[in-house]
Amino acid sequence: MTHTAEGAAAPGIPGLPREALRPALELYLDLHAHPELSGAEQRTADRFAAALSRHGCTVTRGVGGHGVVGVLRNGPGPTVLIRAELDALPVAERTNLPYASTVPGVMHACGHDLHLAAAAGAAGELARLRDRWRGTVLVVGQPAEETLTGARALLDDGLYDRFGLPDLALAQHAAPLPAGTVAHAVPGAPLMAGSLTLDAVVHGRGGHAGTPHLTADPVLAAAAAVVRLQSVVAQETHPSEQAVLTVGVLRAGDRPNVTPDRAELSLTLRAFTDEALTRLRAAAERVIRAECTASACPTGPDFAVASHARPLVPDPDAAAALYEVHTRLLGPRRVTRTPAATAAEDFPCFADGGVPLAYWLLGVTGAGTLRSALAEGVPVPANHAPGFAPDVRTALPTGIAALREAALHSLEEAVP
Repeated sequence: MTHTAEGAAAPGIPGLPREALRPALELYLDLHAHPELSGAEQRTADRFAAALSRHGCTVTRGVGGHGVVGVLRNGPGPTVLIRAELDALPVAERTNLPYASTVPGVMHACGHDLHLAAAAGAAGELARLRDRWRGTVLVVGQPAEETLTGARALLDDGLYDRFGLPDLALAQHAAPLPAGTVAHAVPGAPLMAGSLTLDAVVHGRGGHAGTPHLTADPVLAAAAAVVRLQSVVAQETHPSEQAVLTVGVLRAGDRPNVTPDRAELSLTLRAFTDEALTRLRAAAERVIRAECTASACPTGPDFAVASHARPLVPDPDAAAALYEVHTRLLGPRRVTRTPAATAAEDFPCFADGGVPLAYWLLGVTGAGTLRSALAEGVPVPANHAPGFAPDVRTALPTGIAALREAALHSLEEAVP
């Protein structure tokens, strides 16, 4: 399927004019071609801030790193926060799009560029429709979501103290569902898992590869731990409980004829309760310690938690209301329920202070891509994959309208 800016429209989206879509589409194309990694999102923040300023927002830069906060005030009333993310991933793009990433090894492979464009488009729509609502809209560009550290950095930098405690926080996320659809969580159930990233250092005794009896090989201990760690989910987790353990990093040594003196592991744990995450962490640390003992490592391993995100559970009342709002907007065939996903987010941090959260998935897969995947018997390119390519012509207007209507529902209706 060809993805271009030509013929951009707002298919099947009531009340979304073409002129409202064009600047959001231009922002998306620019951001997709110029992705930036977590903590280095300066250009992305510049572009997002400029887009919000053009829509009449008062913009503050440098919140919690490269964070951006746009404020759109329209008299007394509720405060609604719209969150989008700034960062990309260390993935080499393989989409052949005319606007593909120009940064080697870096790609917007999770849809954050789409989130930003939709949030900016929604801000423009809310500015255009000021006669319909009263209150305050906070549009937040969050840094470092992929490392699960950016939301906490924003809050620690006084997001709510400086800009006010919102009455509701809104966010959406691109997903490999049919473009033009949105999916909400099952009522009362989580939408995404909690996540904990654990770093471990295995200490060995280095030496010559030809004299293994004089060394304590940390590579062997780490490799054995990787294999044994799979038993934490397979053998120590109740079959009815969803959990995932992934070892994403195993790093050791520089030369094949030298036994190194350390090996490094990084693993991610995912579950749907904090209790389960705590239990998984304890089991993982136990396994790594045991393998170090079995390999006669001179000292025990070191552990550090690199990131932690709570399970994402949308507020039941807000979720029920916005499910109906989106159904009226898009029609019942384009609004669905989705089971909990084992992806993770740091958006739950925005619940600090008792703020209710509303969150849904935004379908981004074009009909042609779906047909090809079905015919060839292969999965649709999903988030974090080199071939991830949202059908922007359909997904972007849907994302703008979904945020616009969610915010309008939550703000105070203007009195004629």
